[in-house]
Amino acid sequence: MKAVVCTRYGAPEVLKLQQVAMPEPGPGEIRVKVMTTTVTVADFRVRSMTVPKPFGLVMRFVLGFRKPRNPILGMEIAGVVDQVGAQVTRFKVGDKVMGPTLKGFGGYAAYRVFKSTDPLVHLPTNYSFRQGAALPVGARTALHYLQKVELKKGEHILVYGASGSVGTYTVQLAKHLGAEVTAVCSGKNAEWVKALGADRVLDYTAPRFEEQLRTYDVLFIAVDQWPEAACLPYLKKGGRYTNITRMFIAPRWAWKARKAGQKMVLAGSPPETLAFMEEVKALAEKGVFRPVLDCDYPLEDIRKAHHHVDQGHKKGNVTITVHPETLL
Repeated sequence: MKAVVCTRYGAPEVLKLQQVAMPEPGPGEIRVKVMTTTVTVADFRVRSMTVPKPFGLVMRFVLGFRKPRNPILGMEIAGVVDQVGAQVTRFKVGDKVMGPTLKGFGGYAAYRVFKSTDPLVHLPTNYSFRQGAALPVGARTALHYLQKVELKKGEHILVYGASGSVGTYTVQLAKHLGAEVTAVCSGKNAEWVKALGADRVLDYTAPRFEEQLRTYDVLFIAVDQWPEAACLPYLKKGGRYTNITRMFIAPRWAWKARKAGQKMVLAGSPPETLAFMEEVKALAEKGVFRPVLDCDYPLEDIRKAHHHVDQGHKKGNVTITVHPETLL
């Protein structure tokens, strides 16, 4: 079968389309024909080994020293079950499914085997394959961190990086929860971000941007480009700050936050469980989550897709069509 293999760490050119062995499902497993996958920030980080310097060596131990130990990247998929192993009752051949593949990767391939207990769920009836592939990682991340900061109805939340995958889902979910949402993104994306439900949209490139800010119950940093020194003065006493990509915060800011009764929620691993994915699916079926779809590329153009994501200006989600019949 065809698959894109990451031959070493580096620029998108390290990705190569190759023929690899077809996986076969065993007892308790299913095989999924991958219709659509995505290019996420996680794919970029693994492909390029872009991690905080203190964690470089650790991550090479975890992922592989010179190249990923699991060389077929791809962190989320949507597809069709094409084989079912013995003892599987939750799926049947022909079922449309979606799910994250953060453990083991493997989305950049024509087929992938899953355990029937993996966090794979049936595709919402109101979703296309592109929408389904774009949902698992971004929506799951937004749900996890909003639960961690315990966002409440009537509170004011600021979402920085509101036009990316996680940011777009955060805006939608925060509005669904009854919060007043201020979204921060570039001016060219303001109109459609507002259409997602944001009450105010601020352009971070505008002169005197920070003069437009208020104080907020929650600061949600989806893109790590707003330093603590600049943003934390806008967090209310007793408020909550979360940065989904930052694992540590400078001690002086941690101390100030503690004195002010503020909660710091930093980067971790959202639960990759079946129950959590069922919760994401339920929100999608209610219309809470509407995936924002940017460009779509064929698998053969995976390098172009990665270059697009590397630039850091994607709108929502970049998808990859693995089997062209999904376009029909």
